[in-house]
Amino acid sequence: MGFGGISIWSLLLILAIVILLFGTKKLRNVGGDLGGAIKNFKKSVKDEEVAKDKDKAEPESQIIEGKVTEEKDKV
Repeated sequence: MGFGGISIWSLLLILAIVILLFGTKKLRNVGGDLGGAIKNFKKSVKDEEVAKDKDKAEPESQIIEGKVTEEKDKV
């Protein structure tokens, strides 16, 4: 028994029908596009985390009466 009551033979039959309908070239292109999208998503998440870490490392500035003061000057 396979996934959720679907046998391996049913899965192979579905795969064969999909290959006949779309062809291997189109399926390869879809796979490549999906892989590229996942790669770009991971890269953007990583870049977002780096940007957050960079923002935390820099001291915050405040504008008081037209003057810019650093966070460390407040102490």
